[in-house]
Amino acid sequence: MKLQIALIALAFCLALGVLTWLCSLVRKDASLADRAWPVAVGGAGLIPVFLLPGAPTQRAIVMALLGTAWALRLGVYVTARNWGHGEDRRYRDMRLRNEPGFGWKSLYLVFGLQAVLAWIVAAPFLAGAVGEHPWGWPDTVGAALAAFGIAFEAIGDAQLARFKADPEHRRRVMDRGLWRYTRHPNYFGECCVWWGLWLMAVHGAGWSGAWSIVSPVVMSLLLLKVSGVSLLEKDIAQRRPAYRDYIARTNAFLPWPPRRTAG
Repeated sequence: MKLQIALIALAFCLALGVLTWLCSLVRKDASLADRAWPVAVGGAGLIPVFLLPGAPTQRAIVMALLGTAWALRLGVYVTARNWGHGEDRRYRDMRLRNEPGFGWKSLYLVFGLQAVLAWIVAAPFLAGAVGEHPWGWPDTVGAALAAFGIAFEAIGDAQLARFKADPEHRRRVMDRGLWRYTRHPNYFGECCVWWGLWLMAVHGAGWSGAWSIVSPVVMSLLLLKVSGVSLLEKDIAQRRPAYRDYIARTNAFLPWPPRRTAG
């Protein structure tokens, strides 16, 4: 039954990926993938709650609520941020690198890959939903960590949106609020969400659910080494010299008081 539910979740992610890909061909906008991401992960996370036999456990319900809150928050934010701006720069660069035929290539380079990653990231929901261990302090800690992560990234995103909305801040570096202590509060918050959910899953299922650690590990690697910090900061110091000073005094990930810089 667990395997069947896992395969249904994978089929959901793949179907959503294909549908979003078709929309991207019409719109010529591969960055629609960003809007589909929280729907894929959140939807895959809800499937075990509805398809597993019997009433869902307290743990499964709390995890589902946290996953839904995460998905709604991120989905609304990304959609509002990108609305009317066309294809994101990252995807335009990818399109240029993979022409001719990027439209077809994006089916596996962007949307297929994202579907599989979304399914992997949603792993703690299945492990947590089948867990039979009673609710305990690790569940409380995990739920608190996930809720903290959602709030932390939401506050960081809201602070950045307000900063960028002020014309006087054009070309300036955001180093206020949470951004004073970490260059990527949204990524730090995101990692807290998935490590917290995994803690709940592994406590509920025991060692049989330890495999779901693939979710926070993959998410942490993506945010730190692949599509997150590394990609965003690859050339930002050249485009915005003031960012070099920001890097020198501010941690990339873990929040910490800013360092003093020479001069």
